[in-house]
Amino acid sequence: MMNVSLQKAGGWAGLVAGGTYIFGFGLLLAVFAPGGYFEGEAADKVQFMIDNKTLLAVWNFVIWITNSFAMVVLTVALYDRLKGGAPALAAVGSAYGLIWAGLILAAGMVSNISLAAVTGMAAGDPDGAATLYLALSHVENGIGGGNELAGGFWVLVISLGAYLSNQLQKPLNILGIVIGAAGLSTLIPAASEIGGSVFGLGFIVWFIWAGVYLLRTKA
Repeated sequence: MMNVSLQKAGGWAGLVAGGTYIFGFGLLLAVFAPGGYFEGEAADKVQFMIDNKTLLAVWNFVIWITNSFAMVVLTVALYDRLKGGAPALAAVGSAYGLIWAGLILAAGMVSNISLAAVTGMAAGDPDGAATLYLALSHVENGIGGGNELAGGFWVLVISLGAYLSNQLQKPLNILGIVIGAAGLSTLIPAASEIGGSVFGLGFIVWFIWAGVYLLRTKA
């Protein structure tokens, strides 16, 4: 039998995860992109980090750290829901969900260290700060967002398991399969940009939809 309390915790975790995506995209579009954080030379990005250090620290905490904690709870809740009808897919998918949560957490820690190290070095060694920024940004991107293999595989396998075991809702499961395929497509350079967009925006809908559904679980 499903653990109703765990299902509801998973529901709240889904809403939190969706909220972190909304917050992240909103701040990116409203502040970071207009401010030139994703364009220009490394030195310009270092200056942006200095001018917006607190805001970037909050952004990092929400999109990486908070999201990773929510992902652990949601992954366990979905495993609990699917283990009776699709045990193999539930187990494999959940393993990748926990791996993804770990990668998200690792990316957040790298991002926090990068922010502190780069801004701290900038006054005494601006060229070194720019070089350090480039190096650490590649590490962060490789761990947490350059490709979406772990997240894509997780939602693809979980959605297939839910579809085959008649769990969640079929339109939600189909959406999860589409998001998973989009995440895996980021491994192909020519498809990475559009695949990443579908993955990120689609997950906002998927997280909130799944969260609401799990919150409605009854004994």
